[in-house]
This record gives sequence, structure tokens and C-alpha cells, in this order.
Amino acid sequence: MFDPMRTKAKLVIFTLGAFLIGIGLASGFGWTEQGHAMPVIQRAPQISEEAVRPALTLSDAFVAVAEVVTPSVVRIEARRRPQRAASRGDDPFQLFRNRDQPQQAPLQVAGGSGFIVSSDGYILTNNHVVEGAEEIDVFLVDRRAFSARLVGTDPFTDVAVIKITDDEEFAGLSLGSSDDVEVGEWIVAIGNPGFGGGSTLDYTVTAGIVSAKSRPLGLIGTGLQQSGNALAGFAVEDFIQTDAVINPGNSGGPMLNLRGQVVGINSAIASRTGFYQGYGFAIPIDLAEHIMEDLIQFGKVRRAWLGVTLDPIDALKAESYGLPTVSGVEIPSVDPTGPAARAGLRPYDVIVAVDGQEVATQSGLQQNIARRSPDDRITLTVYRDREPIEVTVRLGMANLETEPEVAVARPVQPARLDTKLGIRIEDMTQEMAARFGYQRVGGAVITEMAQDGPAARSGRGRLVPGARVVELDREVVAEAADIRRILARVDAGDIVSIQVEYPGGNRRIFHIRAAGD
Repeated sequence: MFDPMRTKAKLVIFTLGAFLIGIGLASGFGWTEQGHAMPVIQRAPQISEEAVRPALTLSDAFVAVAEVVTPSVVRIEARRRPQRAASRGDDPFQLFRNRDQPQQAPLQVAGGSGFIVSSDGYILTNNHVVEGAEEIDVFLVDRRAFSARLVGTDPFTDVAVIKITDDEEFAGLSLGSSDDVEVGEWIVAIGNPGFGGGSTLDYTVTAGIVSAKSRPLGLIGTGLQQSGNALAGFAVEDFIQTDAVINPGNSGGPMLNLRGQVVGINSAIASRTGFYQGYGFAIPIDLAEHIMEDLIQFGKVRRAWLGVTLDPIDALKAESYGLPTVSGVEIPSVDPTGPAARAGLRPYDVIVAVDGQEVATQSGLQQNIARRSPDDRITLTVYRDREPIEVTVRLGMANLETEPEVAVARPVQPARLDTKLGIRIEDMTQEMAARFGYQRVGGAVITEMAQDGPAARSGRGRLVPGARVVELDREVVAEAADIRRILARVDAGDIVSIQVEYPGGNRRIFHIRAAGD
């Protein structure tokens, strides 16, 4: 029997249950949560412009340098043949090839950076970027590409010049003066870190300060020695050091001051991994500009020549020579046919200034001479016999074409050592001359050195057995007996100078503080 009241009650209960279930489901899906208002984003500066104005001005300067300079920086692709091509035996298909057509190894591509210095397309870069290249292409930041030709290279400074072959107008960079650069000054380095081809790392701008000047790294000279170049001594290394990030592909790019002037060519990094680890180095632009002018005008560098060997001054040498400061450059030997000899320079002279400009380091003097031209006259301030004198020299021209033979000293058997200097010196016999590589018999030769003796410590590895003693305490040495006679008057603590000659004719002077008997 139909009961309307019971049916109505069931409907109310069902409706209420459905409502409660709906609320539960809605809350599970987050439909009933309260909405959140969007946060208010603050965009007004929290530091007053006045407070950060110096930093903003510096930032604006970096932006301006990058904007003006980057269009003149180029990416270089240099194609060269590998040193050794595959032999015929390495080609399994050689029997099926035309034997009348010589097989050549494919060109290998190397990269680097450079920068335009003139409107007609001359470009400065590093020698190691383009040396030996058969084909050179350059790419601008606007993606234009041009062919270039090699104008000239100088392996002794790692500077090279190339020129865009297209007849167009280009924006060249302004050259400053590396002499005016000061330690602590802000600089900007621009280049291609080495990935090229439209990479996201093309034309990278980095900034830092000048950390030091006149850094002799030994990289160029060592590289020349390893390649068998006997003229490695003509290498000029007087780098500007910076903490700006410089990686291998930056080589050849410009280092600039905040006025947008080039003060150096990015060239090297000090790293155990081959990548940046805190120190970068650049070739001073004053030196590079002189090299560039010679390469454009003559096709090679006409290197000024003084005709002396050079050694740095340390505290012991400064004391021995009576120098007012530990600076200057010692002359161990003088080429008897060179400009220095004609001007009256002699061994034991110490150069402390050129044309009134102080010379503190060997690398600084080398750069100063390298920036001169043959026949230039210079006035050297020289310490001789503990007093300064002035000597005028007319520079000659170095012969970088002929490589003299350099004999290498061979090890000898141990012998009894002199205790004052920690060396053994004997009369040179025919057998010794042949052993050490000398052309003539006679004189006195070092045959052994105490590993931690006075001579070994003062020589820092450069004074070695096989060196012929020319003078001891500024007295000529003709035989070993002269050594014993001179050392008899030497007391413990005295500084003794010893001039030696090596088989190739190169002479060096070492200063040794004598030990007791």
C-alpha cells in the first residue's frame, strides 16, 4: 500500500545524502577552497641611484666598450695541412687510385680571434692562430664572412697580420699605449672562446683588472726550442697579466681600456688544464704595433740588435754590483762584432735604463729593444764598477735567418769537489773537449757540482757540468791552477763571480756566496 509520508521521508534522506556526498567530493578536489589574491610585485629601486652611481657608471662604460668594439672583432678560421700526411701504405685502396695524382691529407681547421685595425681590412692576431695556414676566413659579428690573406708572422713575439681580400670599408679599432696601462686598471677582453660556427659563445666579452706588467712566461721561447729553433733566445715575452677570463679561442682578440683603445692582444693563459684558471696574458700593443708596421712594410720583422746576452738581477747580484735597488739587467757576454762591443759595453755591466726610462727586468729591456728599428741610437745607463755611466749605442739588425749549431754538454763521472763553491774544475783535455762538444782543447772546465752546494743554489740549474770557466772573480782563467790560486784568497761569505762559456759560445755570469772550507 502506497504511503506518501514514507516516500517523502525517503526522498528527503536521499537528497540530503547526495548533498553531503557532493560537498565531500568538492572539498577533495579543492573546489571549496578560498581563492588567493595575486601578490603585489615591487619594481621600484631599493637603493638610491646616488648611492650606486659609481658602479652604474662603470657598468655603462663596459656596455659602451662592448657595443663600439665588438663589430671590429673577428673570428678566424685557419686551414692548414697536418705536418705528416698518411703514407701510401696506410691507404688500403691505393691500388685502385690514380698513381699520377698525389694524395694530400685534408686541411685541418683551427680557430682564434683577431681585430680590424684599419678601414682597408688589416687585422692583428696571434702567430699561433694563423701560422702555416693555406686558407684563412674571417667572420664578423653581423655574420658576414670574408677571405683573408697572410701578410706576415713573427714567431718571436707571437704576432701576425692578415688582410681581408674584399675591397670594402671596415671599422678599425683605435690603438692605445700599453706603456700607459697601470696595475689595477680596469680592462675588457673580447674574443671567440673557440667554438665558432654561430655558437652561442661567439664574441664573448669579459672584464677584469690589470694584475701585473712585464711578465716573462717562457712560453714563446720554450715553444721555439721544442720546435728545434736555435734562435729561441730572440723571443720577446713581456706580457700584461689580467684576471679577465681568457680561454684558448680568445687568442688574438683585443684587450681594451675603458676608453675603447686596444692596449694588448690576448695571447695566453696560465693553466694546468688548458682552460682559464685565474690568469690571462696579453702582448703589449706598443710592441705589436711595431711588429705590424714591419710586417706590412717589409713582409718580415727587421729586429733591432744590441749584441749582448742578458740575465736578470737578483739580490745577490745587486749586492755584488753595488746597485741601489734589485733591478736592472746583467750583461754576461758581448758579441765582439756587435753594436754593444763597438759602443764599449762589456761583461759585468748592468743596464738600468734606456733613454732615461728605467729598465727593471730582462723582459722589459727585450721589449724596449724590440720596439726599436735598426740604426736607431739609444742611450743606456749602465752600472760599471759600482758607478752609473751613460753609453750611446747605434743598434744593428739581427740575423734571424741563420740558426747556429748549439752543442749539448754530456754528463761526466763524479769527482772530488771544491768546498767553497761546491764545484770541481779540471784542465780541459782532448777527451773532455770531445765529451762536452768543444772544438778546441784548453782552459778549465766544470766537471762536477755538489747537488746542494753554493754553485748549484746560485746557478738555479743553469750552471752545469761542461761549462768552461772564462773568468773567476773577474780574473781570466787559463787553467785549473788559476782557480785554486784565486779561491785561496776567498773567505766564507764572500760573493764570487764566475763567467762561463758553453759549447755554442754563449756566456753567462753567476754570483756565488762562498762557503767555508
